[in-house]
Amino acid sequence: MAIVRFLVSCPDRPGIVAAIAEAIFGLGGNIIQSDQHTTDPSGGAFFMRVEFDLPESVDRAALAAAVDRLGRAFTMQVTVRFADDIKRAAIFVSRLDHCLVDLLWRWKAGDLPLTIPLIVSNHADLKPVADAFGVPFAVFPMTKESKREREDDILQRLDGKVDVIILARYMQILTGAFVARYPARIINIHHSFLPAFVGARPYEQAALRGVKIIGATAHYVTDDLDEGPIIEQDVVRISHRDGVPDLIRKGKDIEKAVLARAVRWHLEDRLLVYRNRTVVFAC
Repeated sequence: MAIVRFLVSCPDRPGIVAAIAEAIFGLGGNIIQSDQHTTDPSGGAFFMRVEFDLPESVDRAALAAAVDRLGRAFTMQVTVRFADDIKRAAIFVSRLDHCLVDLLWRWKAGDLPLTIPLIVSNHADLKPVADAFGVPFAVFPMTKESKREREDDILQRLDGKVDVIILARYMQILTGAFVARYPARIINIHHSFLPAFVGARPYEQAALRGVKIIGATAHYVTDDLDEGPIIEQDVVRISHRDGVPDLIRKGKDIEKAVLARAVRWHLEDRLLVYRNRTVVFAC
């Protein structure tokens, strides 16, 4: 049996769920998980994630035809994913290692279903970490003048080899041309509870404001800095006794956990982007 996932978005109307279930039944499939969301019960947008078993003998052309019929009947967009199609992820880092090490550990433990063809960095500092996990590591030094050229070099290196990019505290702002090559496929971890404290040095900004909680935000990268669709967030309480080093120490734990959850949900096809928001079909 093959495990198939449908990610569905369309205008809401009666009969959508029944039609999807009927299409799956007609293919000989059996629904394993199903979740749905409507933005407005009186006529908004409809979203659904459905996972089902499908006999290996089913012709994929028949599956494509069933999806096409649904699309025409309901003005529906359906993304079809096969669970055994493991996504390939490039991890981008700079000098901080906590998010990288956490992702690599989870990957080695089998908690993240992905392959990692390359780790990209603008510094050589973390090459020993990559070597310890047996992952290729490439350095692309960046200056303001050379950024566009280096990004072209990176894109050429990744071409056809990567499905998603994970920015694990990569301290470079990607250009719009780079982001356009991987729409809704670049996941960033920002060490702040967005939209608070965007940009550089958010822990220092938080300390100056005397906030009582700090957080981390995983989001898809867009042209607008730290304003892409938010995937996951979490917070931890702090007090007046905490200085910036304490905020950084506490924040690292949140950053790792939030990024790992966001990456896993992406890998398991649990995310739909709607306008500048995400619909998260998380367990």
